[in-house]
Amino acid sequence: MLFTELPLCDSLLEGLQAMNFTETTPIQEQAIPVILDKKDVIAVAQTGTGKTAAFLLPLLNNLQTEKHELNKVNAIIMEPTRELAQQVDQQMEGFSYFTPFSSVAVYGGNDSDAWDIQKRGLLKGAEVVISTPGRLLSHINLYKIDFSGVKYFILDEADRMLDMGFYDDIMKIANLLPKDRQTIMFSATMPPKIQELAKTILRNPKEITIAVTRPPETIMQTAYVCYEPQKLEIVKQLFKEKKPNKVILFSGSKQKVKDISKTLKRMGLSAGEMHSDLDQAQREHVMHEFRNERIDILVATDIVARGIDIDDISLVINFDVPYDVEDYVHRIGRTARGGDSGMAITFISPQEQYRFSLIEKFLQKVIYKIPVPIELGATPEYNPEREKKNNKKQGNKGKRKMSMGSKSDKKLSNKKQKDPDNKPHKLRSRSNEN
Repeated sequence: MLFTELPLCDSLLEGLQAMNFTETTPIQEQAIPVILDKKDVIAVAQTGTGKTAAFLLPLLNNLQTEKHELNKVNAIIMEPTRELAQQVDQQMEGFSYFTPFSSVAVYGGNDSDAWDIQKRGLLKGAEVVISTPGRLLSHINLYKIDFSGVKYFILDEADRMLDMGFYDDIMKIANLLPKDRQTIMFSATMPPKIQELAKTILRNPKEITIAVTRPPETIMQTAYVCYEPQKLEIVKQLFKEKKPNKVILFSGSKQKVKDISKTLKRMGLSAGEMHSDLDQAQREHVMHEFRNERIDILVATDIVARGIDIDDISLVINFDVPYDVEDYVHRIGRTARGGDSGMAITFISPQEQYRFSLIEKFLQKVIYKIPVPIELGATPEYNPEREKKNNKKQGNKGKRKMSMGSKSDKKLSNKKQKDPDNKPHKLRSRSNEN
């Protein structure tokens, strides 16, 4: 479907034409008409399917065509990370270029000027607020913000926000907004926590599901079956002869990202790291250096990676096998963008074999396993079903050990539960993650 076939106002169509947006993606085709009708929506679609335009365009259209209160916040868009908030703010700037609407991006950082800009936008009524939950609550806790004009509440990457512990923060914000509003939720997956949230804050929502699409054939997918200690050695071998250029290496934890980055630097490679411990200025500096090819390898976690939007990535390395098919597709989708070709390599340790077999099942093909260089030693056999049983046995063994704790251990455990310094508590605001 063409954007010109949608009932969008002329100023938006003019902006789309200027940005060379012509054809809709499936999520845009299905979601935009429903949102234009001002119905609540819960949409399941993976990252990279055009979700941002799917909610920004109808939001801007409705603000343009209906009466709304001046000098008041009219819409709030929640994002899990500052990178995504920035990305949505940039797209908002493009789509709204020919409209009179103002927006403010509200996310964490140590810049006092940025805080003042955010404060002015919230108090003087920027029509659209694009924010991370923790940062918005920080403003709310310091002064009174008038949310009485909010007609639209949009939760983007809702599953990521809940994974990061933002459920309570989202509910606090939702309870401050008018009940009579349109609520829109986008999520890559639909776990029970998302269903619970949807029942709580949405009213008779229209459900839209876009199946996870397989990666394009232009991505050459390969893998190494190896032991965990061999992974770094393979990286060294990969770049021994040829200097890397625009490579992203994904790892599952920020500590691993830090360790891998240090090792790569000791190897004489130009590496940068992206994880939630970096402040905003540090992240922007790393991205600037990577874009300008002064950093050759970017080592990143999945959470931060959602904000990476660079077209000419030559190679993606999955240092760890991701837990979800969506994460695998998202990771390797950083390469081969805009019709270009690209490469993706995944390292598979014995414990990760079954997870990778599920990815192969989804892809409906067997990924070619590159032989590990013989000088790196013996390698494990690729037998996912056997490793699945081994993992299950190890899990049961661990449970038995836990259940066999001594009476003194149990007493100590009970004592810790009563100790106010160790008592369990509800999820708190994770402003350091945004």
